Amino acid sequence: MTTALFQQIARDVPQAFATLKYLLFGGETVDTRWIKKILQSGVPKHLIHVYGPTENTTFSSYYCVEELPSATSLPIGIPITNTQISILDTYLQLVPIGVNGELYIGGEGLAREYLNRPELTTKHFISHPFSNNPKTRLYKTGDLARYLPDGNIEFLGRIDNQVKIRGFRIELSEIEAVLNQHPAVRETVVIVGEDVPDDKYLIAYIVPNQEQIPMQEVQSFASLLRQFLKEKLPEYMMPRAYVILEYLPLTPNGKVDRRALPMPDTISFNNQDYVAPRSQVEELLAQIWAKVLGKEQVGIHDNFFELGGHSLLATQLTSRIRDTFQIDLPVRNLFEAPTVEQLARCIDTMFWTAKGLYKGGAMSQEREDIEF
Repeated sequence: MTTALFQQIARDVPQAFATLKYLLFGGETVDTRWIKKILQSGVPKHLIHVYGPTENTTFSSYYCVEELPSATSLPIGIPITNTQISILDTYLQLVPIGVNGELYIGGEGLAREYLNRPELTTKHFISHPFSNNPKTRLYKTGDLARYLPDGNIEFLGRIDNQVKIRGFRIELSEIEAVLNQHPAVRETVVIVGEDVPDDKYLIAYIVPNQEQIPMQEVQSFASLLRQFLKEKLPEYMMPRAYVILEYLPLTPNGKVDRRALPMPDTISFNNQDYVAPRSQVEELLAQIWAKVLGKEQVGIHDNFFELGGHSLLATQLTSRIRDTFQIDLPVRNLFEAPTVEQLARCIDTMFWTAKGLYKGGAMSQEREDIEF
C-alpha cells in the first residue's frame, strides 16, 4: 500500500496489520513515529519498506523493518534481484558512503522508453557510464539518496524539492523531518510560495494531533511551532507562513497532492495585540519597518522575520536606520533584537554609550536635541 494509507491505518488502527505475513508499503517518505506505533501494537511477520519508480517495475529496493532505526527516516534498503542502484554525482561518478547523490536504477526491470516521447526518454534513460555494452542504460530518478555504512540506502527527497531562496539551498524534507519531531504534529508538508516575483518564501502545512491541539487554538499552535523550529533550524530555513489543516489533500493514488494545498490568506504570525510605539525611537523604527516590509502598521512586539523579513531586507533596514539615526547598526543586531522594542532598546544603549544620556530604556525628551 502507499505510505499515506499505511500511516493513516497505523495512526487509527495500528493493530490491523498484526495478522499479516507480509506488508509492503512505500511511495513517499514515512514518518517513523507510525513505524514505532506498529512495532508496539502488533507487527506483521514481515514488514517491508519498498522503493521504486514506475519506470522500473513496481519497486526496485526493499528494507525489512525489524526495529526502529536511530535515524529520523527509514532506509529504502538494498536492490531487489537483477536490479542495480548507483548513487552518482553531477559528473556521473560514484559518490562515497554517506555522501549525497542522485539515485540511478538499472537492470532487468527497467522500462524501454516513454511511449511516443523520445525527448523525455533521452533525458531520463541514459547510457550506463560503467558498462561496456552501449545498449545498457540507467534510469535517472531525480531522487536524492546516500549509502549508509551498513550497505542500506537512505532516501533524502526529490532533487526538485531542493529549493534555493536568497542564495541558500534548502531541502524541504529536512524542515518536514524536524516538524514531525514535535509531538503535537500529526502530518506536515512544506512548499515554496512566491506572491511577488523573485520573493520566494516557505509555507508549512500542518495537520495537528487533535487531542493535543484543538483547531480553535491554531494561532497559538503556529507560534509554538515557530519557536520549536528556531531551536533546531537556521533562520533561512524558517517557514514564513503556517497553515493548519484538518487533513492533507491526496491524489487518487494516495500521495500528497501539493497542488491542492491552499495558499495562506495572510503572512502573519504575531498573535499578540498591536502595541503602539511609546518613544521617538520606537516610532521611527516602526515607520522604517512598515516601509521596508510593505506593512500598514507595525507594533513594538512585531518580529521582523516573522513579518516576512529576511537577510536581504535586513540590509535595507539597517541602511535606513543608519540614515535616520546616524549610527552604524550591524545586521547581526537585528538577529539578536528582532522586535521594534528590542531594537529600540539596543539603539538607546548605543546612544547611552556615546552620550551618557540613557534614562531607563526609552529615548528621553532631552535626546530630541541630539543631531541624528
